This record gives sequence, structure tokens and C-alpha cells, in this order.
Amino acid sequence: HDFFQFSLFLMYFPQLVAGPIERGPNLFAQLKKEHKLKVENIEAGVPYMLWGMFKKVVVADNLSIIADRVFGNVESFGGLMLIAGILCFAFQIYCDFSGYSDIAIGAAKVMDIDLMRNFDTPYFSGSVSEFWRRWHISLSTWFRDYIYIPMGGNRVSKPRWCLNQMVTFGISGIWHGANLTFAVWGLLNGLYIIFARMLKP
Repeated sequence: HDFFQFSLFLMYFPQLVAGPIERGPNLFAQLKKEHKLKVENIEAGVPYMLWGMFKKVVVADNLSIIADRVFGNVESFGGLMLIAGILCFAFQIYCDFSGYSDIAIGAAKVMDIDLMRNFDTPYFSGSVSEFWRRWHISLSTWFRDYIYIPMGGNRVSKPRWCLNQMVTFGISGIWHGANLTFAVWGLLNGLYIIFARMLKP
């Protein structure tokens, strides 16, 4: 109901580009408070920002050179180099996304604002569904709360639950990139989760 507060929420720059995708209730309450520059916030926020920059600039940008070279000319490489390209790409996208998030969280902390954690060591997950609970957490929970749960979530019949998963992950794929490969990637993740549940002992 407050246009100024809503505008401030939308334009809060640390999380504008790459997340975390903050919810209104968490950020509105914090933006309304009076904030002062505090030494403890600088001590907590700056290392977060530096770690995020290291992940982005040192790790992700250098791994992208290898991944781009391999995927740009797949026919020229053998199995080992293709596996190396896949691993480089996996860590490149993780360090890219989580690096940006860490920079945003650290910058916000310096300004006395707490943003939500966005990545929780996703590559140590024991299943695909656990991976999605730990990868880009703010986005995954957004899809859960605004698409999956309104469709009925898991409180429906098995066929309807399968449809809910496929729709949610299909939309997630298109969100990541507006072309067919991303849509297929999203649907594959939906299938992985469905198969994991169906085959669970």
C-alpha cells in the first residue's frame, strides 16, 4: 500500500541482478528500520563480498575458458576432455551464481540488511530433489510457493503430482533461458524427481 516502500523494495540494488530473490515481508521490515554503518557489519559483509568476487572472477571466469572451448568444438575432443569440459562448466555456473549471490549478501550486510542464503553446497546433495532445495534457494522456493503449491503441491493424486512437477520444472527451465534446450533441461529435472520418488524403496 506504500508506493515509496514498494519502489525501494524493487530497486534495492544488491539483489537486483542475480538474487537472492527476496520476499517482501523480510525486506520491507528491514528497509523501514533506521540503519547505521557498523564495524561488525563491515567485518561480516566485506569477506562475503571478496569470497563472492573470488568465485566469480578467479574461478568461474577461468573455468569458462575451458568449458567454452570444449563445447564450442565438441568434435575435436576425446572423452577425457569432454568430461573435463562438463566438470568445468558445472563449477563455472555454480561459482558464477553463488559468487554473485555472495557479493549481494555481503554488500547488503555492510548496509545492515540481511538477505537470505541462496546456495547451500548443492553438489554435496544426495538426490536431485535435495539438490534443488540447496541450489538457488530463493528461486526454488519462489517456484514452490507461487507455482507448485497453488497447483496442489504434493497433496494431490500421483498423476496430478507428476503434472505439478513437470509444469513447475518446465517453467523453471524457460525462466533460465528462453529456448527449447532450457525447456527440455527443466522437464528432465522434473522427470528425475518423479522417477526418484517412484523408485524410492
